[in-house]
Amino acid sequence: MSVGDVSAPHVAEVIELPVFHDAPSGMRARERPRRWPAYALVACGTALVPWLVVLALTLPATATAPHWMAAWVGLDAMEAAGLITTGLLALRRHPLRVAAGAATAMLLVVDAWFDVATSTGGDLTVALVMAGTAELPLAAVCAVLAVRSTASRGDQP
Repeated sequence: MSVGDVSAPHVAEVIELPVFHDAPSGMRARERPRRWPAYALVACGTALVPWLVVLALTLPATATAPHWMAAWVGLDAMEAAGLITTGLLALRRHPLRVAAGAATAMLLVVDAWFDVATSTGGDLTVALVMAGTAELPLAAVCAVLAVRSTASRGDQP
């Protein structure tokens, strides 16, 4: 039956597209998924390890940041935008909810880390409470949403 067949106007032809998870050995080089970006990412991450040692040995114990307020307000603004975007995309079951959820989760973890790492005394207590009751639980919700959304789309490795 063809698309133009008048006897079945509500039937469309299905075009199957190939999905390559692992390229078969007989596949031509052009058809294989590119793996070099993944290797490049691993190499860059590995190259950062010696740099972390240099930073740990040379950075001063304290520092003054001229735009401290802008940095924190900007980070919280990105978190708010991420939470709103992730929520709206999840409500619409949009495929981009996976990326938004993952990015928002990372922003929230980074915020919790820096809040705790840069606080002392009573501020440290507030930072720990905020991390434990707000930032890290929200990060977990966003991460779970991203992982489950990926799994429900069939994008599992």
